[in-house]
Amino acid sequence: MENRVVITGMGIVSPIGSDLESFRTALLSGKCGIDTITRFDTSDLKVKVAGMVTDFDPLQYMAKIDVKKNDLYTQFAIGAAAQAVEMSGITGNIDPFELGVYFGSGIGGFNTFVEEHDTMLNRGPGRVSPHFVPKMISNIAAGTIAIRYGAKGPCLSIVTACATGTNAIGEAYRAVRHGYCTAAITGGAEASIHPLAVAGFSNMTALTTETDPMKASIPFDKNRSGFVMGEGAGALVIESLEHAQARGAVILAEIVGYGSTCDAHHITAPDPEASASGRAISLAMKEAGYTSDDVVYINAHGTSTPMNDKTETNAIKLAFGDDAAKVHVSSTKSMTGHMLGAAGAAEAIASVIALQTGTIPPTIHYETPDEECDLDITPNTAVQADPTLALSTSLGFGGHNGCIALRKWNG
Repeated sequence: MENRVVITGMGIVSPIGSDLESFRTALLSGKCGIDTITRFDTSDLKVKVAGMVTDFDPLQYMAKIDVKKNDLYTQFAIGAAAQAVEMSGITGNIDPFELGVYFGSGIGGFNTFVEEHDTMLNRGPGRVSPHFVPKMISNIAAGTIAIRYGAKGPCLSIVTACATGTNAIGEAYRAVRHGYCTAAITGGAEASIHPLAVAGFSNMTALTTETDPMKASIPFDKNRSGFVMGEGAGALVIESLEHAQARGAVILAEIVGYGSTCDAHHITAPDPEASASGRAISLAMKEAGYTSDDVVYINAHGTSTPMNDKTETNAIKLAFGDDAAKVHVSSTKSMTGHMLGAAGAAEAIASVIALQTGTIPPTIHYETPDEECDLDITPNTAVQADPTLALSTSLGFGGHNGCIALRKWNG
């Protein structure tokens, strides 16, 4: 049995907006959510900027006691999931055993881990919180979402580093498509902007040391020098077309393809030949029924690292061949920074917005062309293009590659 799979709800917590309307407006206007880090002292750190969430109030979605019991990444996850579920109207309209949760985090409760470690060192093991483990583990966002909405179907937490959000959506899509559940709440969350995490990423030379927020995350620009850490969450409610139509749900877009591969090359660096990442895109395209008549938008992984953007350009060229030149590409990480395990979910939402509005969001702060990144990357200003097919790609440490394909819903 194969079902058509549609999106009926979306929710977002991000550096450029923590509700869908704010995110949409910021995305299409090219707003930058990257700023100087003020949460902690960066005097001893080389990295000075991040994409921080500044407008999120967990008390909109959780009781005060529950906020205390959950790490920030889970709070973000609940906020995004609550928005998506409310928009979908699925509550009370589905058998609990037919509702799944596929929700991941690349790192999990990083802040909780460090705080409780410090507590043990400074105050002794007896003062470590009994909530430490459930606050810290990376599957607890999925479990908490399931508990909140009584989802008794499959509940899986995907962890594939920066490909987490995309893989979670892709695996949820397959589960609904092949009948393992009728609907799913899916996405990813991350909250690890912390001195230790910044130091770790910085010392492996993954992060930019640019101090000007307007010049820090510059995907595909020749002067790019590393990614900017971001945070937040993205959530989608997906369900079979038959179920959505039977209950009169508003359909936002259709998920039509998914590709998942591994570079099997290096623990952090992408394979420059891009054979596996290109294949992930090709698999999603094939399942989506791509033809040369499609107007395509690709929300690229586009991290602003020297290796990623060049490799991703090669991957798109491998997948599209001569058609690559006419594909509309952009990296919304130029606005949000790299939201790590949440990135793929936020970027899937950005892709749906592009289909709904007919507008390609820009790659902002682009100044210097790179001959090795010579695709149409939608520099600086949004473009009206009326895409019919959107692809969202993610590449994660460990060589994880994911790509989902979405089609505009015309009723």
